[in-house]
Amino acid sequence: MAVQVSIPKGTRDFTTSEMSKRNYIFDNIKSIFKKYGYQAIETPAMENLSTLLGKYGDEGDKLIFKILNSGNYLNKIDEGKLNHENTTEITNLISEKGLRYDLTVPFARFIVQNRSEITFPFKRYQIQPVWRADKPQRGRYREFFQCDVDIIGSNSLFNEFELIQIIDEIFEIINLKVTIKINNRKILAGIAETIGESDKFIPITVAIDKIDKIGLEKVNEELQKSGLSDDAINKLQPVLNTKRNTQESIKFLSGMLKTSETGLTGLEEIKTIFDYLQHFQPKANVELDLSLARGLNYYTGAIFEVKSDEVEIGSICGGGRYDDLTSVFGMKDISGVGVSFGADRIYDVLTQLNKFPNETEKSSDVIFINFGKAEELKCIEIATELRKSNYSCEVYPQKAKLDKQFKYANNKNIPFVIIIGEQELENGNVTIKNMLSGEQTTIKNTEVIDYLKKPKL
Repeated sequence: MAVQVSIPKGTRDFTTSEMSKRNYIFDNIKSIFKKYGYQAIETPAMENLSTLLGKYGDEGDKLIFKILNSGNYLNKIDEGKLNHENTTEITNLISEKGLRYDLTVPFARFIVQNRSEITFPFKRYQIQPVWRADKPQRGRYREFFQCDVDIIGSNSLFNEFELIQIIDEIFEIINLKVTIKINNRKILAGIAETIGESDKFIPITVAIDKIDKIGLEKVNEELQKSGLSDDAINKLQPVLNTKRNTQESIKFLSGMLKTSETGLTGLEEIKTIFDYLQHFQPKANVELDLSLARGLNYYTGAIFEVKSDEVEIGSICGGGRYDDLTSVFGMKDISGVGVSFGADRIYDVLTQLNKFPNETEKSSDVIFINFGKAEELKCIEIATELRKSNYSCEVYPQKAKLDKQFKYANNKNIPFVIIIGEQELENGNVTIKNMLSGEQTTIKNTEVIDYLKKPKL
């Protein structure tokens, strides 16, 4: 009986074609990060749970994949506790590590551990997978890649502006139309203060952050369950309900937050960012969105979210300012700001819009047809020269029927096939077939590189 194989829900295999497209995304994102002076780091897939827990809020903590301790992890646990209904307590006894939930908290831990070797402000990028025990659905996976870019050790709002430039440039280069939404957690704290519910700030932001997923009515129900008074919920409706442009929102907040020092500080920060944008005309739409909350507890200032203008899907990039994250690891007064690009959702959007360039499917520039040993040796010689000139090329590994070798080239989207048969070998020639146009040309074998350099219609 055949064994049925599968992979866990919310994870995926990637074919060679899919990997070519994913690398197109990673390479373009990485090129822009480097252009702005950011440097790469990596952190382990697993972290101590003491590092991860308590940084993402109660809902985020529930989504952390926990790793069982090695060996006989039940050996030292009292049998009575195993029969206890408190699963959290049992989990804490049998698990000390977890898969990273995001790249930001491990980055904060990295900063604290490596501070003696770091020059501040420190500009880093990191492209690695993360894991969340979420319910899999379209655009939401349990294992997915994040492409993070952060600057830490500076509280200048110029950094927020630079991140907007990076976001704008990345989505321009991969040909996606997006809207960059901005808000500020200080503004949200000021709103909570103004409606008389400062102590409910976290439940308010967690609920507001779901507004695009569950709608205003359900958000209001969650706020009510969190203990907000009907009066406070009613006062919150103008913030969530009314569509305004950025300038109208700033004017609205100036009135609403006039008694909140924290809220007005956040408003001034937003104004500063938009003042910077007066001198840089982004291709993307940039707007102040008062319903944007970013439910992660560690954000303290500006927050960002990027939505596709062309496809209905969740955010494809997000982030914000965090002033206190390293303090939980014993290093105070280090402020940072960063954003994370969701490579998997960006992939889904580009696929749906059929916006991947054709050349991403190409596996090699050239393949040599194999007619036998003598011809094969000449193919190896020319292929070696091509590779020295940075052309990717293959020699078909054995003599086979011509149609089989051409089918192989077609299936791998290789644009040029080089034929060295007995006649070509004797005359010092090669025959090159352009697989896109069907054109076939015979040239000297010393002219192959010059031929490939010429633009093809």
